[in-house]
Amino acid sequence: MTGAPEVDGRPLAVAFRALQLGDLLVAVPALRALRRGLGEHRLLLATSAWLQPVVELIDAVDGLVPVGGLEPLPFARGEIDVVANLHGGGPESAAIVDATGARVVVRHALAAGEPGPPWVEQQHERDRWVRLTGAFGMPGDPEDLRIARSDVPSPAPDAAVVHVGAAFASREWPVDRFAAVARSLEGRGHRVVLSGSAGERPRALEAAALAGLPEDRVLAGRTSLGGFVALIADAALVVTADTGAGHLASAAGTPSVVLFGPVGPERWGPPPGPHLALTHAELRVGDAFAPHPDPALAAVTVAEVLAAITHLPARQNS
Repeated sequence: MTGAPEVDGRPLAVAFRALQLGDLLVAVPALRALRRGLGEHRLLLATSAWLQPVVELIDAVDGLVPVGGLEPLPFARGEIDVVANLHGGGPESAAIVDATGARVVVRHALAAGEPGPPWVEQQHERDRWVRLTGAFGMPGDPEDLRIARSDVPSPAPDAAVVHVGAAFASREWPVDRFAAVARSLEGRGHRVVLSGSAGERPRALEAAALAGLPEDRVLAGRTSLGGFVALIADAALVVTADTGAGHLASAAGTPSVVLFGPVGPERWGPPPGPHLALTHAELRVGDAFAPHPDPALAAVTVAEVLAAITHLPARQNS
C-alpha cells in the first residue's frame, strides 16, 4: 500500500531510499536486516512512488511512503522510533533523517565520534548497506536479495531478453551490437524480445530492424513496471548494460550477462549465481555523465557477449 498504514500500536521504523529501481534492489539485503532487527516495529520504506509494484514483492517492509529524492520525510518530529538512511552518506540525506527526531538514527558517520560507520567509497552497494545495519546490531547477508514473483503475467515467457536501454549515454552499448546479439540468439533457437523504457523504444526498434526481427518483438515502452518485472523473472536469459534489468535478473535468479561501463561490477555487479559481468576495467574513464559509452563498455565485443551466454550457469530457482 502507498502511504503509512493505519496506526496499529507498533512503534514506527522508516528506511529512506528514494532512488531508482537498481538502487532499491541492492538495498533489499539491508531491508531484510532491518526487518529482522526490528521485529516489533512497522517498517515503512520511503522511496519513489512509481516503485510500488516492486516494493510489494519485498517481504521485508509493511508499506511504501512516497518521497521524491531529497525531500523531508512526511512525519511529525518524534513520530518515527527508528529511521535508517539507506539513501546516501552525505550531509543532505543525513539532515533529512536527523530532522525526524527518531530515537535511533541509523546512518553513516559524518564526523568522528558519531555512532555510525564511516562511508567507504570503494565498496559494493549490497555490502555497504548491510555493513551499516550491522554496525547498529542488525547484521544481514549481502546475497539475501531475492524478491517474490509477481502475479502479473510475463508478456513473453521464456524469451531471451535483450535490454537496449541505460540511464546515461555512458552506459549505452551500441545498438548494432545489441542487434548482432539478438540476431545470433534468434539463430540459436531463442525467441528474442527487446526491452527498455518508452524513451528507449527508438533504440529498441532500430536494434530489431538490424536483427531482422518483427516490430512486435519490441516490448520497450509497452510494458508496465509490473510487466517488466515479470518479463525478466520469467526470461530464459537477459543481456543488458548496468541497469535495473540486470538487478532484476539477480533478484529473480534469471541467467544474465551484464555489461559495465563507467562504474565497475565491483561496485554494482551481480551476486554469485547464473550471472556474468563483462567490462574492460583497464580502459575505464569513469565519467558517468559522458555523452558517449565509457571505453570500458565500448571495448566489450559481440563475440565476448555470445561466449558469455554460452557459459552462463543454469537458472537458480528460489
